[in-house]
Amino acid sequence: MLVILQGGHFKLKKTLPFRSWFYFRTGYLQYFAFILSLGNMLVLTYYLAVTDSSTLSSLFPSFTSYAILFIIVLLPALSLVGFLHMKKSLAFTSERNIFAESHPYHYKLPPGLWKECVAPLLFELLIISKKNLSDEKSSDDDLKRLQALEKKFELLSNGGSLPKPDKFDEIKKN
Repeated sequence: MLVILQGGHFKLKKTLPFRSWFYFRTGYLQYFAFILSLGNMLVLTYYLAVTDSSTLSSLFPSFTSYAILFIIVLLPALSLVGFLHMKKSLAFTSERNIFAESHPYHYKLPPGLWKECVAPLLFELLIISKKNLSDEKSSDDDLKRLQALEKKFELLSNGGSLPKPDKFDEIKKN
């Protein structure tokens, strides 16, 4: 449930714990855990593998030289793996398909621009086209609805924003 406060800010009542959990996971997984695991992997491989091997010890006399070379090789290699995952792998395609199937706004209009402007404009254009094909005249109501849409698009094109709805549509699960 969302409630609009002064200034147009939303106070989240029911969704705050879930949003907080999402932000926590994002921060932890993409930043903290990533950097920590990279450092951990470098330290472990250097002190467990490199220092015990005389050949590797002569190649990497210090941890700093090992880390710099490893990162110079690792960054392009993992960028290539990421590119292959996104562009050539069926894994990413499957992931996106699952996301699309579970995302509610793939099956209904998202609030804001699409619900307030684009979809009503397309609907009005459909009505006007239908009337033109059947030689009907447009009514004053048609003109008023188009003028209201024109005002919304003018507001958006001048850098303004549409008013936020009092409440977003509830997403109902089957």
